[in-house]
Amino acid sequence: MAAYKTLKGQSIRQVAQDPANPLLGEIWYNTTLGLLKGYQTVSVWSAGGSLGTARYNLGSAIGGTQTAALGFGGREPYVGDTEEYNGSTWSEQNNLNTTRSQLGGAGTQTAALGFGGTEPSPPVNLTEEYDGSSWTVGGVLNTARRLLYGAGTQTAGLAYGGGPPNTASTEEYNGSSWTASGGLNSARRALAGAGTQTAALAFGGSGPSDATEEYDGSSWTNGTVLPSGRAYLAGFGAQTAAITVGGLPSPQKPLVQEYNGTSWTSKADLTTGRAEGGGAGTTSSGIYFGGSPGPAGVVITEEYTGAVDLGRIITTS
Repeated sequence: MAAYKTLKGQSIRQVAQDPANPLLGEIWYNTTLGLLKGYQTVSVWSAGGSLGTARYNLGSAIGGTQTAALGFGGREPYVGDTEEYNGSTWSEQNNLNTTRSQLGGAGTQTAALGFGGTEPSPPVNLTEEYDGSSWTVGGVLNTARRLLYGAGTQTAGLAYGGGPPNTASTEEYNGSSWTASGGLNSARRALAGAGTQTAALAFGGSGPSDATEEYDGSSWTNGTVLPSGRAYLAGFGAQTAAITVGGLPSPQKPLVQEYNGTSWTSKADLTTGRAEGGGAGTTSSGIYFGGSPGPAGVVITEEYTGAVDLGRIITTS
């Protein structure tokens, strides 16, 4: 077996005390304790409070946080229910003005956007704005569609993809109206993404697709493909630090992956494999809620922690 120095190009450090800020993967020998030790972090999912209404194909404010999330709309049956999460429980708020599912979302818990979707058919171009209490009607999309995704804020939002038929359409929202922008390179629906109006990410989708694309405020360029193509997945985070969760084809997937702006890395799977749910947060602290399977969807909420310090001890005794 090769020595550590041969593999890493350096010997294991001997120290009297553990380093205050060790690097990921660093190994050292604690002479005081007589132990070989190392620093490792892992990602984990844990159970959160259940939704008040079981559903899938719901919208979410993907700019929300683990302790301030927002879910709205969905099915089955079609609902306009809006719920806010405070880090432990969901509370019912005022409904959408138009009941629908398969809609896109953006913004935060107190300043959200819900757009597109179906009620149940055909696709609609409706936009609604949420102020932390109630919904008001906003400017309509130029292209009516469902199974689209969103990014950005209530006053600087982004909508892309959707169908049917599959579309590459991308639109920017300025707080009152939508303007067409550069289209996706790969037209698709049931996709997911992350980011802002000027730095967005799109990945996965119908097919199922493994395509990843990055948006710079005017056009999309291809990024590194997903390790496993799938549709009806969720996403949240930033263009250079994003999470993708769940998806289809059947059975519903527990897969979770992180994008760093260059490549995808597998993270801890969901406890319960699902698709068509809502998500929000960052690569270090996120949330995924609702979704399928089940004829009426599920109430399950799971909370994501992207870096748990194990402080793992590798003992020599």
